[in-house]
Amino acid sequence: MRIVVAEDLYLLRDGMVRLIEAYGHQVVATASTGPETLDALLTRRPDVAVIDVRMPPTQSDEGLRAALAARREVPGLPVLILSQHVEQLYARELLADGAGGIGYFLKESVFDADQFIDALERVAGGGTAMDPAVIAKLLSNGSSNRRLERFTEREHSVLGLMAEGLSNQAIGQRLFLSESAISKYTTSMFGKLGITDDDNNNRRVLAVLAYLNQT
Repeated sequence: MRIVVAEDLYLLRDGMVRLIEAYGHQVVATASTGPETLDALLTRRPDVAVIDVRMPPTQSDEGLRAALAARREVPGLPVLILSQHVEQLYARELLADGAGGIGYFLKESVFDADQFIDALERVAGGGTAMDPAVIAKLLSNGSSNRRLERFTEREHSVLGLMAEGLSNQAIGQRLFLSESAISKYTTSMFGKLGITDDDNNNRRVLAVLAYLNQT
């Protein structure tokens, strides 16, 4: 994969570059500010980008804004956002266009190399990859979405794992259920959410967006 790495802390940026290259992928550009990030995304058009939320010049949400601006110019441009803390709003904004190719991980998760690279590959493929800690935070907040209130406990479990970016097969393995059983659950979930799009990947993104909008 061709990857852009945007992170203002040199040690973390250099560490991610070395990790990515150790797994056989190519880092085509790095950036340390919001404007540099947007320029790299639009000129390099990477297979996926790793972007820190808070970057210079103001250390607020320049990285996120650069990612959103780039995806407006290049719909579906895959980005994996890194954050120091769980911010539900960031995840919602990223998924709002329903295009997929989105990941949201805590920085501490980068130190799990296999998990990090797996997330990059899923996002590059147009899927979603949400940090389990983000999902746990959402679950702890409870649900006020009436459509989700119709979900069974099992369907909530399936949707939470779907939000992490797991395939039906992987969800089945996690819950000790067959892939066909998971397929039936997802079909039921899509129906309850009123999601009828024929594109399965897009339906999953819309379902995850509904999940992230629950609080």
